[in-house]
Amino acid sequence: MLSDANLAAILLTLKLATLVTVILLLVGTPIAWWLARTRSWWKGPISAVVALPIVLPPSVLGFYLLVAMGPNGPVGRLTQALGLGTLPFTFAGLVVASVFYSLPFVVQPIQNAFEAMGERPLEVAATLRAGPLDRFFTVAVPLSSPGFLTAGVLGFAHTVGEFGVVLMIGGNIPGVTRVVSVQIYDYVEAFEYADAHILSGIMLAFSFTVLLAMYLLNPTRTHK
Repeated sequence: MLSDANLAAILLTLKLATLVTVILLLVGTPIAWWLARTRSWWKGPISAVVALPIVLPPSVLGFYLLVAMGPNGPVGRLTQALGLGTLPFTFAGLVVASVFYSLPFVVQPIQNAFEAMGERPLEVAATLRAGPLDRFFTVAVPLSSPGFLTAGVLGFAHTVGEFGVVLMIGGNIPGVTRVVSVQIYDYVEAFEYADAHILSGIMLAFSFTVLLAMYLLNPTRTHK
């Protein structure tokens, strides 16, 4: 049986991952579209910024986000001026930090799908007098659906498994910022290995299941 603390951490983690995935799909899609089609010099630097969380230690990213969103940071001063307070150690702060941390895991699969589609389908649609938005939603998005599937699964799973960034930005507040990874950390520090095993096993099973589903449901997957 799961304890109330474990259940609360699981539900909070699922809520966070779901919200972050939706935001990332909305924000990441236009970024991926621009990166896939632009020939601008800015493509290289912006691609590097998007991919930065892959190689940057989570503690470093968490530190700079904490400084930016703190009371003396630019984001913190803005949120305080708007009457929203500061974001660190709140659920909203976790959402913002998770969006930055999981951004490349959503943008890159969608960008790769857009690039693999090529120009020909869009050119054909243009000859049929389809406008830019029409071409995007009726041609580009359906043809790139495997990329969106991969992006959604990876973004969700990566958010569920993150630790360093959420600990630095959210701290360890029960019911507010204590997600599953932080709960496991608490159990290990307290030498409560039985409870740590339960949550870790759930995380392991979840990670394997979502990745297996991604490979099985991906329509471009071929059997050899």
